[in-house]
Amino acid sequence: MFRFSIIFRIKFKKSILLQFSLDHKDKNSKARAGKFITGHGEVQTPIFMPVGTQGTVKAVTERILKEEIKAQIVLSNTYHLYLRPGTHILEEAGGLHRFMNWDRPILTDSGGFQVYSLSDLRKLKPDGVEFRSHLDGSSHFFSPKKVIEIERSIGSDIMMPLDECTPYPCDYEYAKRSKDLTSEWAALNKKAFDETEPLYGHPQYLFGIIQGSVYKDLREESARDLIKLDFDGYSIGGLAVGEPTESMYDLVNFTTDFIPENKPRYLMGVGRPENILEAIARGVDMFDCVMPTRNARNAYLFTSAGIVSMRNAAYKDDFAPLDQKCGCYTCRNFSRAYLRHLFNAKEILALELATIHNLTFYLDLVREARNRILDGSFTEWKNEYTKIISINVQTKEEQ
Repeated sequence: MFRFSIIFRIKFKKSILLQFSLDHKDKNSKARAGKFITGHGEVQTPIFMPVGTQGTVKAVTERILKEEIKAQIVLSNTYHLYLRPGTHILEEAGGLHRFMNWDRPILTDSGGFQVYSLSDLRKLKPDGVEFRSHLDGSSHFFSPKKVIEIERSIGSDIMMPLDECTPYPCDYEYAKRSKDLTSEWAALNKKAFDETEPLYGHPQYLFGIIQGSVYKDLREESARDLIKLDFDGYSIGGLAVGEPTESMYDLVNFTTDFIPENKPRYLMGVGRPENILEAIARGVDMFDCVMPTRNARNAYLFTSAGIVSMRNAAYKDDFAPLDQKCGCYTCRNFSRAYLRHLFNAKEILALELATIHNLTFYLDLVREARNRILDGSFTEWKNEYTKIISINVQTKEEQ
């Protein structure tokens, strides 16, 4: 099988290098298979990052994440870790990796989306955002420099800068002001990053976040603003917030054209399996979403036949595996009838087994996408997969 490898070395402060390589590009789409290397190991792309907002991926241990789910990198959240347990605890622990016993890469979101979601509890200012804690109502202020300081305390491998996530819908003038503010903050984030050092002996990298809502000219301006600052990777933010799916696909396809080929591309907060595959086809490398873990805790499981509900009475005497095409721990060892019983009995084990399955499903999906890119069959496989999913979506009524 033909492959090519292009290795890009991105110069960091004090000669620390981020290595990103492309192993293959699909001939029929913008899909790409690559890898990047951090101080906590290599990550092969395309990749899905399980969400561990508060320093834990809900319902599963780090051992299960590594040995069963085979997660390469997890995502945590600056806003939540700042509020609880606090940066002083993280520094005393030696950083988040030691605190949560995770020896693989971690990406931290800046908390901009969480502050955005506080709505009436936040106030935007030119130098940052003032907000009230959702825990106790206490007042706090995030500036670009403050967010970098917090992420230094966390010790994540990849850091996201402070930005404003625009709501949908929003008018053009609001989107432009928001984009301009995000660009101004991005420059301050980069300055603070360049003027500070990692605390725990491993390199940290900083991505930029492209905003602009659904307006293509603003997306282009945002991308060009950030590229001038030479971030280590680029994220597409402000999507999957209510806009039509086809609009999201169009904006992703448009935006990736402006992101340098030699940098990782990250679509934030997306999404369903078919969304991920369509975004891979449009040139995206990295994804995160709470959907697989949140759905798992609510008994909705992703399978090769679509989403199924484990509370459905149809499964009460169904002793087949959840998904006969899945090799996860749950599918190897337990039946649909048992899973339904656990959920109906409100047993904690139901949450763990469902989460193991859903995360394995997502990680298997991006691994297969990578393999298909490498062997040249990605586009055909993706088209067939999404067709099957649309036909086989589970529509049985819960009972």
